[in-house]
Amino acid sequence: MRPKKALGQHFLHREDIAARIANALAHLDEYKQIVEVGPGQGVLTKYLIEKPHGLVAIEYDRDLIWHLATNFPTLHVIQRDFLRANLHKIMSGNQFGLIGNFPYNISSQILIKMIENRELIPEMVGMFQKEVAERVVSAHGSKVYGVISVLVQAFYDGEYLFTVKKGAFNPPPKVESAVIRLTRKNLDEQDIDYRIFKMIVKTTFGQRRKMMRNTLKSILKDHPEVLKEPFFNQRPEALSVEGFVALSQRVKKLTTP
Repeated sequence: MRPKKALGQHFLHREDIAARIANALAHLDEYKQIVEVGPGQGVLTKYLIEKPHGLVAIEYDRDLIWHLATNFPTLHVIQRDFLRANLHKIMSGNQFGLIGNFPYNISSQILIKMIENRELIPEMVGMFQKEVAERVVSAHGSKVYGVISVLVQAFYDGEYLFTVKKGAFNPPPKVESAVIRLTRKNLDEQDIDYRIFKMIVKTTFGQRRKMMRNTLKSILKDHPEVLKEPFFNQRPEALSVEGFVALSQRVKKLTTP
């Protein structure tokens, strides 16, 4: 019996691409388990389950879980909304590789979830809508450089691996997809207050055509003299990830009692 298609999902049917995605995990020595998000009909699962790592699948759709249980009886499947899952509890605090053919409509939220659990996730390989994948790995100065670019790249090094054409899916989506790999940076070398960092990035890109001296007025309202510096005449897309990190560190010093 074939499971009904979950609303809004496009299932990958190209076996060669599924194998290529599964084999894109390049840092297997850094963790003992792999978490696959939204395994669907298991086209990627069949290659991941062969690896010498424990595989945990997180799937929300009951029909698809039935299909996975039938075809992969040894697979550990958790019925959960990944975005609401307590990853520390599920994985007992152990590090794991994150992988999946991610739904387009929540792909950015999955990346934020990864960042917020970065101490658990040394590596991520995922398929995204091509535009999102390009945005994640884009450098400053690019038109697609934005919030998700800065937030991800502050903690992970990104690689655009390959493009996946529409015909690789059933039914074919309206857009092309792409696979990227993210490798965590050394957390011990970082000094980032994530709350402040995220606030600054979202605030400045919220009005990306304005200079930062205007968008940061509310945050630095008690330090108007700082905003007069030439640095704040920049627009956010001109500032590198390292620049945003330095800015957040300065803001923290200025605003912390």
